[in-house]
Amino acid sequence: MEMIFATQNRNKVKEAQAYLGDGFKLILPSDLGISEEIPETGSTLEENALQKCRYIWNKVHKPVFADDSGLEMNWLNGAPGVHTARYAGEGKDPDKNIDKLLEDLTDAPDRSGQFRTAIAYINSEGKEYVVEGIMKGSITFERIGTEGFGYDPVFAPEGYNGLTFAQLGMDVKCQISHRSRALAGFCNLLSSGIC
Repeated sequence: MEMIFATQNRNKVKEAQAYLGDGFKLILPSDLGISEEIPETGSTLEENALQKCRYIWNKVHKPVFADDSGLEMNWLNGAPGVHTARYAGEGKDPDKNIDKLLEDLTDAPDRSGQFRTAIAYINSEGKEYVVEGIMKGSITFERIGTEGFGYDPVFAPEGYNGLTFAQLGMDVKCQISHRSRALAGFCNLLSSGIC
């Protein structure tokens, strides 16, 4: 079955394809001649994921899914949330984002939070579904580790002795992350026959 993944990130496509297996062929919007940036103006991860799906579905009327992820810190009332990639500005600079986060948590008595991924799906009939995946953890006081990307050097997932994603490495992260948990839920959804 062919399914559109509303992203331009080929690394995400590889990860999703590995979870979904050979029964699904993932297509990018660019494969269909859709090259413009897909809007993400929602106030929640779910809204953004659905918005991306609807944008593509309204053009081609074929099964499509999209994801949106965010870091939600308890001390910061859920921030950066939907602004995770742009926390320090529109430049989406990972180092500046980490600097701002560490600064905002300087005197925080609570450094706990979670990474959350929402995956939205619209099937061939236009029915909408959303699943999520959560990885709880905490923010370290400084960058630790060299692997990964984004907030990986400062996010220590629960149950891994305080090691950050950047220390655990991509193989471990891909098995335990919020995105992998959301993809597992998405696979369950598809296996229920809602395609």
